[in-house]
Amino acid sequence: MSQQYIVFSHGQDGEPWGTKIVAMAEVAKKHGLTVESVDYRGMADPAVRVARLLEVCKKLPGELLLVGSSLGAHVCTTVSTQVLTRGLFLLAPAFFMPGYEKYTPAPPACPVDIVHGWNDDIVPVENSIRYARQYKSALHILDSDHRLSANVADVCALLDNFLRRVLVNA
Repeated sequence: MSQQYIVFSHGQDGEPWGTKIVAMAEVAKKHGLTVESVDYRGMADPAVRVARLLEVCKKLPGELLLVGSSLGAHVCTTVSTQVLTRGLFLLAPAFFMPGYEKYTPAPPACPVDIVHGWNDDIVPVENSIRYARQYKSALHILDSDHRLSANVADVCALLDNFLRRVLVNA
């Protein structure tokens, strides 16, 4: 079996090895995945982040699993149509934000799971409901805020189930 990669993209004010990503990386490693996490610190422009992720992904062989949080989820989804993507796991994705609705990317033909918090005051949960409805994506809504920090165990369980599903025929 060839090496398989999962690539994490943090949010606007996040970091490449924050608490959530470290926890999710452990889940991914249990599935035999090689973990990459892109550092976007100091990159405010989403287009620059897209270019950075594309650069990282093009160096990795095979189909990729992309995981992103907030702006990182938007960036992952944008890149997913330009590289072989096996699945997208998105946390509080910054889709349909005021003034940027037209930039909300359509997903590729792969499994997409979205996790969002009911109490998100940065990206309204309604945006993920709209996206999931429009693209027939799986949607998990937790009693949490934008960062989902209080629900890391739940997020990891959802990622574990997602990976079981998408890696079954790998």
